[in-house]
Amino acid sequence: MLVTIHLTLARGLGRSKEIVELAHNSPHHPFITSDHPDPPLPNTAPASVGNPGSQTSEFQSAIQPSSSSTPRPNRRRRLSSSPDNLGPSSAGTGHLPQIARETPSQNYPSRLARPDGRPPSPKRRRLVIMRPDGISTENGFVDASDESRASTSRKTGLNGQAATNGSSQTNGSKTPSVSSTYYGHNREEVTRILIQSLYELGYNGSASLLSSESGYELETSGVATFRSAVLGGRWLEAERILIQSFRNAGSQQVDRKSPQEDTLVLSEEADRNEMLFYLRQQKFLELLEARDLAAALNVLRQELTPLNFDVERLHALSSLLMCPTEVLHAQTGWDGSVSSSRERLLGELSKSISPSVMIPQHRLAILLDHVKQSQINNCFYHNTADPPSLYSDHMCDRNDFPLDVIVVLTQHSDEVWYCEFSHDGSKLVTAGKDHNVLIYNTVDFSVIHRLTEHEDGVAFASWSPDDSKLITCSQDKKARVWSVESGRCLLTINHHRQPVTAAAWAADGESFVTASLDSESQLRHWSMRGQPLYTWKGGFRVQDCAISADGRRLVAADTEAKVHVYNMLTYEEDYCLPVPSKPTSVSISKDSRHVLINLADHDIQLVDMETTAVVRQFKGQKQGEFVIRSTFGGAAENFVVSGSEDSKVYIWHKENGNIVETLDGHISGCVNSISWNPADPGMFASAGDDSAVRIFLAGLEGAIDPVQ
Repeated sequence: MLVTIHLTLARGLGRSKEIVELAHNSPHHPFITSDHPDPPLPNTAPASVGNPGSQTSEFQSAIQPSSSSTPRPNRRRRLSSSPDNLGPSSAGTGHLPQIARETPSQNYPSRLARPDGRPPSPKRRRLVIMRPDGISTENGFVDASDESRASTSRKTGLNGQAATNGSSQTNGSKTPSVSSTYYGHNREEVTRILIQSLYELGYNGSASLLSSESGYELETSGVATFRSAVLGGRWLEAERILIQSFRNAGSQQVDRKSPQEDTLVLSEEADRNEMLFYLRQQKFLELLEARDLAAALNVLRQELTPLNFDVERLHALSSLLMCPTEVLHAQTGWDGSVSSSRERLLGELSKSISPSVMIPQHRLAILLDHVKQSQINNCFYHNTADPPSLYSDHMCDRNDFPLDVIVVLTQHSDEVWYCEFSHDGSKLVTAGKDHNVLIYNTVDFSVIHRLTEHEDGVAFASWSPDDSKLITCSQDKKARVWSVESGRCLLTINHHRQPVTAAAWAADGESFVTASLDSESQLRHWSMRGQPLYTWKGGFRVQDCAISADGRRLVAADTEAKVHVYNMLTYEEDYCLPVPSKPTSVSISKDSRHVLINLADHDIQLVDMETTAVVRQFKGQKQGEFVIRSTFGGAAENFVVSGSEDSKVYIWHKENGNIVETLDGHISGCVNSISWNPADPGMFASAGDDSAVRIFLAGLEGAIDPVQ
């Protein structure tokens, strides 16, 4: 598909015939020059140009980028009111992003100057072609005067160079004598992004030809040298280029036409000590990787410390000196490959370099992602994991959305407080006030096991990562671990002195955490042998908890309007997030980036776990007196779904916060819990006070009556 895009855009940029013919007939030459970049169209296929002996490596890229009251015995979901109303916190943590791979600078072609005053080409009959926008063109080319009104936004770099985004910085070459825009877009930006994308796709010859014909280079010689130095681990050379670039930025004296040395055009936000810190940090970590501890210590003391940048990070680096290699990889996010870590470093440094000389990595792919995400955001019922096609506009059919109750499960004799599908979608567990836990087969919704050993209402259940075990939490102050295959109780946790409200499995499935209203033991980490591994202190009571899919974080919602986030590796608290009212449930997204917090004041908040920022709020459901649980839903977690005290089910679009549907869920009372089938996006279940569990399915409206 992207090849088609290239050919189509090449026609819009002109000279498509030469590009196609040269791409098929020329050998692989990344550096191609021409004395006449715009000759008349030849009658025969052009001969290969460039140095036949030149060699290039393929440009590659991969996206790397306390209340002390005891709950009522028979109704554990009622909440007590509280005068506290705390504001949000801004605490948070951060880390370097995973940036994509790039290759050394020799893959990028040099810029071709376009001479002025060349003799006009021989006259010939011109065909008038009408563009879709009504502007006539001759022989497929747009007259520059027709679009001269579209001005290009200009920005001055720190080096004193006036530069449009994508403009030339090195040799003073003039832009080609064609229109400066392409259907309203800056022609040079479009062309350079295409050149970058062709290299990333592996079409090096086509990329070189496009650069040669258009006269636009992908990046300047200074950037190419800097790239090569970073990826090659030539730290002194990379530092020299950086320091000289900052000197030029300070002096505002740079000869754009004939620079005396390789320098960079820096962004306005560039910080010298920050960029040097990242370079020297990489050098330090590579020395640790090689176990050259003396040299690493010298870098830490003589090179990193004098920068006085990010002291907290500096302390963290010093703690790595005595770490074994495997711990070093885990703490720094390395995969053990020096080359990939250098590529991530280059990506981080590129944020401080002007895009006019160094296009952000994978720019076309990122733009296409924005296009697809925009279509998803505008599609009310987007319920598929497959991304939209670029060929046409996208819109999902409402009939394919689970809106109809097809099955009603009535095996419980009292309020149903919880339901959850297994990870593979083949089973459904329900639990409630009647002390029973039921496991269903989702093919025909027959009961596989009825677990009856709890002595009071069961408020929560959680599947192990491999779906082989199940934890249930009860008001009888016990948590039990069950074998899903046999229905036998494997382990009973009777440590807590108050009701056990929730539990969460560690990512490896070999341990779990229980949460309780017991303020002296509100959170405890257990092994599968029933041995306590850790007990968190704090003196608060926990209503709900969850562990992220990557195993890094534990989130606990207390009964005093706070959400605590812990590091599961160190057991330390990362931050405590005050919320406007008492949280009743927490749910973490599959990508471990966001946590969904259900609050007692009719509000659901989507919070970024790195920045602690409230990304979006969802309103409309009725809540205030009882525990209501909300969760993510849909094939790609495109939705937020929640029960309500008005017997309805509410579904919102996660990306824009709009209510997609409000469904009549149950006959009376609260809808307490919702679970969306992770293996079948056309199915979700709701559990309510009417003693029923209802199964919603897609595309079966009027087909059959609900099955009891």
